[in-house]
Amino acid sequence: MAVKIRLARRGRKKAAQFDIVVADARAPRDGRFIEKIGTYDPNTNPASINFDGDKAFDWIMKGAQPTDTVRAMLSYRGVLYRKHLQLGVIKGAISQDVADERFSAWKEQKDAKIEGKRTSLGSAKDEARKAALAAETKVKEARAEALRIKNTPVAAPAAEAAEGETTEAAASTEGTEEAGA
Repeated sequence: MAVKIRLARRGRKKAAQFDIVVADARAPRDGRFIEKIGTYDPNTNPASINFDGDKAFDWIMKGAQPTDTVRAMLSYRGVLYRKHLQLGVIKGAISQDVADERFSAWKEQKDAKIEGKRTSLGSAKDEARKAALAAETKVKEARAEALRIKNTPVAAPAAEAAEGETTEAAASTEGTEEAGA
């Protein structure tokens, strides 16, 4: 019996979610399966991949063949690297302690990279929100200024009259200075 690790679709239309299942290769995609080992949600950013790594590792070591998509997920989470290290232990190339140490170092590095991506996406979202708020504030101020200018012509004739009075006063003071000299 050929065993595959593959995705089984669930979720509503245009909002797909998937179960990661171990199934007979002859069974239908959403049909009978041997074991459910996790879930996959491509609608989030980054995509949510949740599965039991130990169960996946056990099935891989027993000979289950992952589909292309599941193979990428297993590689992303380190199951295939763990298999690679375990085969080295079986062949005697490295010891179990060295294999465990290498895997844990790789896992820490990968988790840091994933967390970095999450934080950068979150900070980029915050920056976009701040930029949108600043642009909105600028537009609001421009509208307020335009409204203020629109409403000020009523006060403009009074200002012109005040300017006329000051020029007349200046002219009269000049005339008195010339007369006094």
